[in-house]
Amino acid sequence: MAVSKRGEPVELVVGDQSVRVTNPDRVYFPEAGVTKVELVRYYIAVADGLVRALHLRPTTLERWPGGVVEGAQLTQRDGAPGDAFYQKRVPKNAPSYVETARITFPSGRTADEICVTEPAVVAWAANLGTITFHPWPVRRGDVDHPDELRIDLDPQPGTDFADAVTVATETHALLDELGWVGWPKTSGGRGVHVYVRLQPRWTFTEVRQTAIALARELERRRPDLVTTAWWKEQRGEKVFVDFNQNARDRTIASAYSARARAWAPVSTPLGWDELADAEPRDFTVRTVPERFARLGDLWAGIDETAHDLTPLLEWWERDLREHGLEDMPYPPDHPKMAGEPRRVQPSRAKKPR
Repeated sequence: MAVSKRGEPVELVVGDQSVRVTNPDRVYFPEAGVTKVELVRYYIAVADGLVRALHLRPTTLERWPGGVVEGAQLTQRDGAPGDAFYQKRVPKNAPSYVETARITFPSGRTADEICVTEPAVVAWAANLGTITFHPWPVRRGDVDHPDELRIDLDPQPGTDFADAVTVATETHALLDELGWVGWPKTSGGRGVHVYVRLQPRWTFTEVRQTAIALARELERRRPDLVTTAWWKEQRGEKVFVDFNQNARDRTIASAYSARARAWAPVSTPLGWDELADAEPRDFTVRTVPERFARLGDLWAGIDETAHDLTPLLEWWERDLREHGLEDMPYPPDHPKMAGEPRRVQPSRAKKPR
């Protein structure tokens, strides 16, 4: 690495590439005091795990060019402007080592997103202000058939991380009954994510159906703590299993991604035996590199076993046949889907006369 004066760009050697970091001393996470160059170095330190999580996946960049400063807001899906934004198309003037993958949105439009193949791509993206990497659950060779089921356990107001851990433990037991291997991580906030590697044979629609079936089974087992209600007004003080994170064009922060919060948290893989005693604020840009150096990538074996979705598709059919449980609403920006119920908030729906 070339020595530079404070504030001047620095050059970092990342694998076979040289990555230039501009404004290296800009504070990106004010509470933690983490600078831009520290974020880049963090991503280099965990590159083995992060590149494994992102490898050959079309990836959306969550960019905060000015850092996670007080008052900064993300640009909204409805077009409301913000200081940060999701970049779905590969930036112009990307270096030659940045590869891409073409994906199709629910609208039918297409985009060439970055496709991570080596650590330098991650460092380059971090220099652009990318704090979080959002990979699609597909690989470049087959972008229409997901190879990941993503179980997002989202605590609602009145619940917390400990409640999400309780539901994650119930999820672990359910997966064991199926003979499946689940891979947990912190969300970087109050939630827990559990990933299951799939054989890439099913469509986004089918994978989403299995997420709904699994969520409903968790709700049956723990009705006191789990909800599948899409509308917030119906969820109560429970943990929402967000099945729509498996819809096309929905993504989750990858393993080892930093999150855009002032204390610089990281979405961190954990062992199942660690969950009960975990504290999300312990896993940050500054603490995870030492953990990674000591333990390695806890998700290193995730590609060793890919599961057959048939059992959960059978649950989906059973719920329809025996319980009359049909599809659930899609996210609001999706086109209307076949078999989807009315996409109307219950409190605003017209009551039948």
